[in-house]
Amino acid sequence: MRRWPRAEVVHATGWGLFSAAAVLAAIYFGSRHLRDFDPALVPYAGASVFSAFGLGYRYSMWLTKPPTRLYWWRGWQLLFTRSRIVPHLAHLATLFGKNIVAQQFIERRSPLRWAAHWCIFWGCMIAAAVTFPLSFGWIHFETAGAAQERYQAFVFGLRVFAFDLSSPLAPLVFNVLDVSAVLVIIGVSLAMWRRGRDRGALAVQQFGADLLPLVMLFAVSITGLFLTVSTHLMQGLHFVFLSQLHAVTVIFTLLYLPFGKFFHIFQRPAQLGVAFYREIGATGEPARCGRCGEPFASRMHIADLKQIERELGIRYAAIRLTNPSAVERDAESADATAAHYQDICPACRRKNLALTQDALWGRGAGY
Repeated sequence: MRRWPRAEVVHATGWGLFSAAAVLAAIYFGSRHLRDFDPALVPYAGASVFSAFGLGYRYSMWLTKPPTRLYWWRGWQLLFTRSRIVPHLAHLATLFGKNIVAQQFIERRSPLRWAAHWCIFWGCMIAAAVTFPLSFGWIHFETAGAAQERYQAFVFGLRVFAFDLSSPLAPLVFNVLDVSAVLVIIGVSLAMWRRGRDRGALAVQQFGADLLPLVMLFAVSITGLFLTVSTHLMQGLHFVFLSQLHAVTVIFTLLYLPFGKFFHIFQRPAQLGVAFYREIGATGEPARCGRCGEPFASRMHIADLKQIERELGIRYAAIRLTNPSAVERDAESADATAAHYQDICPACRRKNLALTQDALWGRGAGY
């Protein structure tokens, strides 16, 4: 009997094809029907299209998980609440500044880890902001007619600004990728140094999941710097070989982008919604423990957890809450009430487990 693909695989494949088609359309129209597209950059563009397909596919599969899907949609619902849209947008912008711009979410783990992560993040972001528009033909530079010492920058075919080769802006424009490469190399060096000394990291790290992404980022950055060294210090020595080597490292990195650790680059902005959901929920009605009566989470969060458990087939509909005084009197006649597992705070869950074990032990001991 022929087995058809699961519905979520078909759905994810559709989103992957849509993402790849969107990149192709962006290249075609952004480069003014390929008028500004450099044919030498076809390998970069092809790898980007493949990467877009993989990212669309994996992102769609990621959203098929019930917890992820619920938090994703609930975050959007909270954000666009009609009466609270302005303060919610302001709050989300604050979270974006803390967790994305400043990378504070990782600072709590260790300052060294934060420094490595910050350098790698901003090095990659600067490189992506320059490389992709140039590769897609969205940005290009031309000399200003007969004035060979003056360059003009065009974005989508529109002249944006011009600068002289002797101006302070020229070195920054022409070497911005070198700046990003240095940031990445610093970040990779800090990360490798930490991973070589941290016993916790040494115990659990794997080459493919943890070290390979760092090696790939280092390879892209160092080969890019070699091009600059060849141009300015070695009179173009081995420039063709180095440019091809750099192209290979970039293309393999783009092909690897939807897989492994690089995918969290695209997950992280979506995970802002979880922090947003948690903080907005904390301002609403609290859920009180069914055993001790103390607040321990938001009512919205507990209701959503129950819904997710139903979707996953997890049956925590009711547990028995044991009264400790009754246990002390008589384990056989212990007073107990029923409650949903998610309606009990973590502290009382631990207490209830200990009391239940004590009652069973006492029953087995015969007293």
